[in-house]
Amino acid sequence: MHGANRTGRPFTGDYAGVLLYETLHELGLATAPESVSSDDGLQLRNARITNAVKCVPPENKPLPDEIRQCNAYLKAELQALKSVRVIFALGRIAHDGVLVALGLKRSKFAFGHGAEHTLDDGRVLVDSYHCSRYNTSTRVLTPEMFKKVMARTCEIAGL
Repeated sequence: MHGANRTGRPFTGDYAGVLLYETLHELGLATAPESVSSDDGLQLRNARITNAVKCVPPENKPLPDEIRQCNAYLKAELQALKSVRVIFALGRIAHDGVLVALGLKRSKFAFGHGAEHTLDDGRVLVDSYHCSRYNTSTRVLTPEMFKKVMARTCEIAGL
């Protein structure tokens, strides 16, 4: 077991979490720039991290069936979080998962880094390329690009 499967907290123990938690900390949304486990003392402020896929699949590539299986959990979580005004999707799988969980057509909301979508319930879905090692090492996503779109998400949320 590695990453979130080992630590019990999403995006810990892997490279994606490094950029994510550093950025959350820089924006005042986390009490520390690094998370190593669910009991490390890090707290999120005005933010919550969830996953479209609840486990880290082999080679970090979830299969369509795994995505479908986990969507009920995402749907329940989004329904319980009525006060959430902005949803920040890390990658197309998260983007599509949110839309499916909310019963929205994917064709109506095209994924794109930095894209902002006002959803039928008034919430705003903001897209980012996933902060995986692959995306950052190939420069599909730079730390600057990621920080800019996350800062914009905070602005939309009024933080």
